[in-house]
Amino acid sequence: MTGRRKRTLSSTERELWSKVVESVTPLGPRKPEEPQAAPPPVEPPPPGPPPPPGKMPKRAKAPPPAPLPKPQIPAPPPLAPLEPKLRRRISRGVVAVDARIDLHGLRQEEAHRRLGAFLAAAQASGFKVVLVITGKGRPGPAEGDLFGPERGVLRRSVPIWLSSPAARGLVVGFETAQIHHGGSGALYVRIRRGGVWR
Repeated sequence: MTGRRKRTLSSTERELWSKVVESVTPLGPRKPEEPQAAPPPVEPPPPGPPPPPGKMPKRAKAPPPAPLPKPQIPAPPPLAPLEPKLRRRISRGVVAVDARIDLHGLRQEEAHRRLGAFLAAAQASGFKVVLVITGKGRPGPAEGDLFGPERGVLRRSVPIWLSSPAARGLVVGFETAQIHHGGSGALYVRIRRGGVWR
């Protein structure tokens, strides 16, 4: 492989090159690069005006906590009326009621107390069916009525008492009495074996 011959500049090229060199200004020594300045810190916004004296700034209200689910307590089974066969035998007089109590004319507190004692005694005696007389009452008190607004209250209250959890230990069921036992003003009550009136 043959070496390449070095080309020599012509006189015209040399003159042109010398003119180019004369027109150029030297840069001088290279300075080291300066580090970039950090950006200025961001100032927080100025605080707002202070609250007037005696007033505290309002805080955002926290949402109320979600209500806890209520425990599901199963409702007690409804009391059963008397068995059809027993009801027929009572209505025909084949089976007599074992005992009876007349509450009509009493105040509620006294009637409630006496009913509880009566049912407990009936259960202790082994009775099956008792008669509870409430009275029929009337819609409103008549003028000079001795019992005033209490009249008719027992007819509404006694079934509630008999259906309450307090009576479940004593009562199996109840229903309206036959006409000859007082009709809508009395109730046949079937007594449960064993239990208490709370």
